[in-house]
Amino acid sequence: MRTFQLCSGRAARLIVPVLVMALALAGAAAAQTDDTQTDAARAKRRIFLPVAAGNPLPPPLNCDLPNTSYTSLSIAGEPLSVNPDTHPNLNLGVCGYAEVDAPLRLVELGPVHDPRAPQLPGMFGDRRTPAFTNAYQRYRWDANRNCLNDYSSQWEATVLGMGVTRGETIYTPDSGYDIGGDYEYLVLYAGETDLTLHIGREDEFFGYVIHIDGVCTDPDLLALYRQNHAAGRGSLPALRGHQAFGVAVGSEIQVAVRDTGSFMDPRSRNDWWQGR
Repeated sequence: MRTFQLCSGRAARLIVPVLVMALALAGAAAAQTDDTQTDAARAKRRIFLPVAAGNPLPPPLNCDLPNTSYTSLSIAGEPLSVNPDTHPNLNLGVCGYAEVDAPLRLVELGPVHDPRAPQLPGMFGDRRTPAFTNAYQRYRWDANRNCLNDYSSQWEATVLGMGVTRGETIYTPDSGYDIGGDYEYLVLYAGETDLTLHIGREDEFFGYVIHIDGVCTDPDLLALYRQNHAAGRGSLPALRGHQAFGVAVGSEIQVAVRDTGSFMDPRSRNDWWQGR
């Protein structure tokens, strides 16, 4: 279980994967912890459960996609030397995100600035505009205090929950970019249920970066990423637009889009959902 330390005076909901059995075993300890929380903080805390108590477990997912193969491209410049599992710029789950009360619809945030920007409908086999199930704000990391800071932003939301069917194949977004060999993305980070993509050949955060949570990564892609990372990150896996890379773990995936390091509003019609 991933835990978070909030800066003093900051109350928020933490989004962490937990198992029903683990909650049952931890019940006594949790009761003692609850005594120190306010009623408001307890009401705001949200925990996602993979199954409901008493219900049968769902069948296991087959994340090994058929008829797929993955390749690597050499990076431009120097490789990153950080631990990707614990680095907040690589792994969205390090800081996490909190649910916020933002409209679950596309929003107008100005004209089309980049007709080649990544288009999120490409993440789905039918290129649909999915139901937006939750809006979130990504927590910021306060390195000086070694804790989570607030999640203030100029945008109403910086992470978007999208409705999916468990086991549904998830793809990379379409875009108008080519980083070489008709590939559009480098995989900066791959975990068992999350992926970080970069439109560019740098092992860095220039340009567009897309974080995707809630997807069981194809084990072949995960193995290639880990092999590249262990070899020093001189090469990283490359993916084309609308290329399958995993399957949905549950009924929602979470997506964040960054531009030159800044987290943007993923609901923006004229950026990531053009023509919708």
